[in-house]
Amino acid sequence: MAARRKSSSRRKYGKSASKSVKRAMHKKKSGTLKSGKGRHPKVKSREQAIAIGLSEARAKGAKVPRKKSSRKKSSSKKSSSRKKSSSRKKRSSRKRSS
Repeated sequence: MAARRKSSSRRKYGKSASKSVKRAMHKKKSGTLKSGKGRHPKVKSREQAIAIGLSEARAKGAKVPRKKSSRKKSSSKKSSSRKKSSSRKKRSSRKRSS
């Protein structure tokens, strides 16, 4: 018989990560959690509070999975820049004809 891996039993997040998320949620509920340093607005959504807690835990070196990097955004940026450059060429040709 082959040995099975139990990936679901292993913790994805460490205890210190859950503590920092808990602290961020308490700050959000009390209305003192802000989305950055300086004059930024207060956090209103639960998801944003969790994200702030996890990012603080990452900075402290807690066990937190890496952020998922999106590859689709980079391809859309390239296509949008191509569209802009082609529209500039069209505009310049219009000016010359008139």
